[in-house]
Amino acid sequence: MIILDGKLVSVTRREQLKLRVKKFIESYRRSPQLVVVIVGENSASQIYVRNKIIACEAVGIKSTKIELPATCQQHELNVVIDRLNLDQEVDGVLVQLPLPKGLNENEINTRLSPYKDADGFTFNSLGHLWAGQPIIKPCTPQGVMNLLEHFKIPVAGKHAVVVGRSTIVGKPMAHLLTMADATVTLCHSKTPHLREHTLRADIVVVAAGQKHLLGKDDFKKGAVVVDVGMHGSGQGKGVTGDVRVHELQDWAYAATPVPGGVGPMTIATLLENTLILAEISQQKKQQKK
Repeated sequence: MIILDGKLVSVTRREQLKLRVKKFIESYRRSPQLVVVIVGENSASQIYVRNKIIACEAVGIKSTKIELPATCQQHELNVVIDRLNLDQEVDGVLVQLPLPKGLNENEINTRLSPYKDADGFTFNSLGHLWAGQPIIKPCTPQGVMNLLEHFKIPVAGKHAVVVGRSTIVGKPMAHLLTMADATVTLCHSKTPHLREHTLRADIVVVAAGQKHLLGKDDFKKGAVVVDVGMHGSGQGKGVTGDVRVHELQDWAYAATPVPGGVGPMTIATLLENTLILAEISQQKKQQKK
């Protein structure tokens, strides 16, 4: 079984990105900038944000963190988003989720400009994606596509099943696979006889958010299995995914590990998206001259 090592691939992509960022800095005399907005003291969110900032600095992207208290009101968060939308030195904006109770995630998805949306989550960004004219692509789904491409896993003409229908992973994942000429089935918690669908698939992307939901008996021999799930395993034993990947040895053609599979690819794509947005911003400035 081929291990789809996202950690290894992300290192390669980051090295390539370093060169692109260096060229950007030489051309425009500034660094691309990502601003991360975090509201409250969620410990997991603090760790995620710290890792993203370290990753930015490693490739030459300027990173700025805006911390707001958990008591922040919606109008106060809106003011911050509006200011960042207008700041020509800011290329990408990421609002760390989840937000504290009382704040409306949908309002952020409506308010943040698609030309600042480094995550690719906003309604405007997703609308561009559905229309086949993406500005940037959502980080995790595009990270999966980059992983498949790196390992030369063919997608065109294949039957792909996506398990999970979130707007962050499942729905855009299905759309990107469709754009790559796969025939796609989108399954979810209300899909009866889920195994009947996954057993027919050449590629299965599992983003159900349910620990160890699927195992060997759910996939045909030779399938490619991508596990997007991430769950604490308890007793300090690290994390595990939606798939019982230990059952897939000598059964699947290829599978992602958890951790070290999709997660590093998500961060790498966030960095790439920030540079893409910076390049678009510079093109707009030149067009105005």
